[in-house]
Amino acid sequence: MYRSIAQSLSPEPLIRLRGVNKTYAAGSAKCVALADVDLDVYGGEFVAITGKSGSGKSTVLNLLGGLDRPSAGEVWVDGQAVQSLSEQALARWRGLAVGIVFQFFQLMPTLSAVENVMLPMDLAGRWPAKERRKRALALLDRLGVLAQADKLPSTMSGGQQQRVAVARALANAPALLLADEPTGNLDSHNASALLDLLGELVAEGQTLVMVTHDPSVLRRVDRTVTLEDGRVSSSEEVCHV
Repeated sequence: MYRSIAQSLSPEPLIRLRGVNKTYAAGSAKCVALADVDLDVYGGEFVAITGKSGSGKSTVLNLLGGLDRPSAGEVWVDGQAVQSLSEQALARWRGLAVGIVFQFFQLMPTLSAVENVMLPMDLAGRWPAKERRKRALALLDRLGVLAQADKLPSTMSGGQQQRVAVARALANAPALLLADEPTGNLDSHNASALLDLLGELVAEGQTLVMVTHDPSVLRRVDRTVTLEDGRVSSSEEVCHV
C-alpha cells in the first residue's frame, strides 16, 4: 500500500542536511562533490539515493555515516549535529548510531560470522560482555544465517556473507542503517532475498538509506532521491500498489 512521507511514523526528520557542500582538492583546482544539498529523511523511511557515477551519492552516505565532514553546511542525524563532533566523539557516535552495509561485505576474514557481529559491540561497549554472543547469534538467526555462526567468511557464499554483514551493521541497534550498493555483488536470487529482509527491517521501524543503481531496489523503496552534479535534482515518493 502507498504510504506518503507525511504519514510517516516519525513526525520530525531523523536526518536533516542543510546547505551541505563538499569540495576536494584536485591539484590546484577544487572538485565540487556536493553543492547546497538540503535533504530530510524520516524515521522508518526507506530512501534510495541514485544518480550517475560522480553525482555525489557516496559522498552523501559518507557524511551521514560520519566517515567524512562537510566543507560547509549542517548534517544532523537523530538530533546530533555530526559536523560538530571531535574525531574521538565522532568515532564513538558512529559506532552506536549508524550501521553500514558495504557492497563487498568487508567482513574480517580471520573472524567467524558470530565474531564479526560481536566486533562492533566489543568496540563500542554497547552491551554487557556476557550478552554479546547471545545477541549476535539472535541477529544471525534473524537474518537466516545462524548455521554459519562459527564459519569464516571464506567458507560462505556471497549471499550469506552479505546477511552476516547486515547482522553486524545491526549489532548496536543503530538509529540509521546505511547501505552502499548492497546488491551489487549478488546474483538476482540473493539480491531479492536480501531486499526482502531489508524491507522487513524497515517495516519494523528501521530507517534505511541506500545508494543504488539497481532497478529492483527502486521499486521497493518509499522514496528515491536523485543527485546530479552534486545537487538534488529530484525527490520522488514511490507508490506501491
